[in-house]
Amino acid sequence: MDLGLKGRKAVVCAASQGLGRASAVALAREGVELFIAARRREVLEATADEIGKLTGNRPTPVVADVTMKEGRDALLAACPAPDILVNNAGGPPPGDFRKFERDDWIKALDGNMLAPIALIKATLDGMIERKFGRIVNVTSHAVKAPVAMLALSNGARAGLTGFIAGLSRSVAEHNVTINNLLPGTFETDRLKSNLAALARNSSRDVAEVTKEIRTANPTRRFGHPDEFGATCAFLCSAQAGYITGQNILIDGGAYPGTF
Repeated sequence: MDLGLKGRKAVVCAASQGLGRASAVALAREGVELFIAARRREVLEATADEIGKLTGNRPTPVVADVTMKEGRDALLAACPAPDILVNNAGGPPPGDFRKFERDDWIKALDGNMLAPIALIKATLDGMIERKFGRIVNVTSHAVKAPVAMLALSNGARAGLTGFIAGLSRSVAEHNVTINNLLPGTFETDRLKSNLAALARNSSRDVAEVTKEIRTANPTRRFGHPDEFGATCAFLCSAQAGYITGQNILIDGGAYPGTF
């Protein structure tokens, strides 16, 4: 299926690995002119090379921490007028909320709420003027089914979700869509660290906890990042202009939802 994205410009944040990388690969396959951001130069350059070999379309790497103004400025200097923005950042650490200080909460808000809003603010009006824009925010299934040990993430990502609910409906008439993708348990480094934390907190073996979480999913497996990337690419497509303001769970059916 041709997603109608060839020649469009896209920015993908935190794209050196995991779900960000998978999203970048899927967009590269569609012929998008891609700018990928991450903090570690060696890893980011290697990812750009890998994507180039996989797709024949090497993205431009931009070494930047998008949770900081300087990083966002560097990214926007490289691509000041993207047609597509994929907001993504590593989640804050898990733990008991009683042990978190104000600085921990501020850092979580900066990374998972305020940074995405800042990038949207910098790029949205250009999308409106060009009559095409696709913004996808990578959040978490915990927005709909909060997890106690992910208190920092729950709070920051829920704040972003509320903001997007209002904004998305005010720009839809200009063919600009804003949606949130809520991943469940995908085979990423982030999942491994969360499983390790859960094992520590429950004084159990990591392998035991991993098996328990995996088999509890209706699919009896974890998600593959490529599945996430394909979903992200579709939301960015020309054909997805009637989908906006949505929180789309991609979690193997783990969250029952309502009918």
